[in-house]
Amino acid sequence: MNLRRGQSFALILVAGVAVAGCQSLRSRKPPPVAAPTVAVPAPVPVPPRVVRVPAKPPPPRACVPKSLPGPPGYPDTDAALRAAAGAADRYQLLAAGRILRKDRLEDLERAVAGCR
Repeated sequence: MNLRRGQSFALILVAGVAVAGCQSLRSRKPPPVAAPTVAVPAPVPVPPRVVRVPAKPPPPRACVPKSLPGPPGYPDTDAALRAAAGAADRYQLLAAGRILRKDRLEDLERAVAGCR
């Protein structure tokens, strides 16, 4: 009888462990199902950035021609007019200076007209 009692006890123990194991399995939640993967389109390549470098401006062109002479020595300076003997001499110095200034002004006007 003792043997039957031990077998009964072992059988009850195995059944209890089996029932307890099933209980612990049922209480677990199933693992979450991964969302289906959607094929992501490849990113559109960015067009290369175009940087425009402005062209160097041409070197400035000289408006005054090289053939334009420097200013002449005008005869009607203050010192020459003071040193003149009379009014007629001063008048001749002023007239000569005026003719030179007029010629110089015509040359300069032609040079300026070429620049415009």
